[in-house]
Amino acid sequence: MIRVLIADDQAMVREGFSVLLNAQPDITVIGEAADGAEAVARAAELEPDVILMDVRMPGVDGIEATRQVSGTTRVVVLTTFDQDEYVYAALRAGASGFILKSASAGALAEAIRVVASGDALLAPSVTRRLIGTFSKTRGTAPADGPRPSVLTERETEVLTLVARGLSNTEIATRLVLAEQTIKTHVSNILNKLGLRDRTQAAIYAYESGLVRPAHPE
Repeated sequence: MIRVLIADDQAMVREGFSVLLNAQPDITVIGEAADGAEAVARAAELEPDVILMDVRMPGVDGIEATRQVSGTTRVVVLTTFDQDEYVYAALRAGASGFILKSASAGALAEAIRVVASGDALLAPSVTRRLIGTFSKTRGTAPADGPRPSVLTERETEVLTLVARGLSNTEIATRLVLAEQTIKTHVSNILNKLGLRDRTQAAIYAYESGLVRPAHPE
């Protein structure tokens, strides 16, 4: 059973997500928090597998709360994206992914499962928005940045596709390789670069200049 803590300053949002998640056979909501400070305290007390974390909360916001708990608990950032300006910062703080507050019950549950399994939620549709914001705030990196010396040519190619938001299955199809081979490459990339998951790998690819941010569609 995946144990979830919901952190949002709106009681109706917390209650709604609780109902949706508790209806899943493999997920249970073990607690709620109305702000970042309470989220940190409740996380230490309850030791959830995943925290659904709103970005904008009074007092200690979701970014700082994520930074404080990311070493022990995986975090999925809740966002309205058209309004939130801090999602990138939340990912840099250690969040494992993000999901829109308007997501369906199925998408929300799947996001919890993906993150709880140790993977990162990096949906291509949202990644484009994220990278669009990144390009505006950080400028445009070289189109073909230097390959990190510790990575092989194939690992660099895989990292580039991860940064574009492709799944392992999509990368395997693109490179005509077995999906297990791609999983091995991703694991090697994370180990060599000292990164936790695909989200951090994608951020690394853009910050290092390996991949150039595209303008949002």
